[in-house]
Amino acid sequence: MMSCRNIFALTKLRKNSFIPIRTIIDVGKRPAGDVASVGVDTAKDLLSSGHRFLDVRTTEEFNESHVHGALNVPYLFITQEGRVKNPEFLTQVASVCSKEDHIIVGCKSGIRSLCACVDLLNAGYEHVTSMEGGYSAWLDKELAEDK
Repeated sequence: MMSCRNIFALTKLRKNSFIPIRTIIDVGKRPAGDVASVGVDTAKDLLSSGHRFLDVRTTEEFNESHVHGALNVPYLFITQEGRVKNPEFLTQVASVCSKEDHIIVGCKSGIRSLCACVDLLNAGYEHVTSMEGGYSAWLDKELAEDK
């Protein structure tokens, strides 16, 4: 059973301090394995059929380039102490999405989006899907309209 706590710990080990251990996120009882995820080609098709795209990267990352029509609600903030979870994440998402919306969640590589999906599912959002590989995979497939 893999949780976001485990994923961030693995990321720390594999990426050499990508996310400091002191900011590991405990997202509750739902395991990360419960989150549906799709590849970028499927995500693009779903967006064409009315799904919404929630980009959980930082505002700075989002402003560099993003999926056309995406909404930006950062899941983490970068501080002097490291990455810190946005304490208003669920409130900010609720201001732009309803719990009935079909939402594709993306970040840079797929880790933050997976954890954001866990939080959203635990908060009662019914139709959330993480985009595998994140925006990096989107760019690799040359799907970006605004490079």
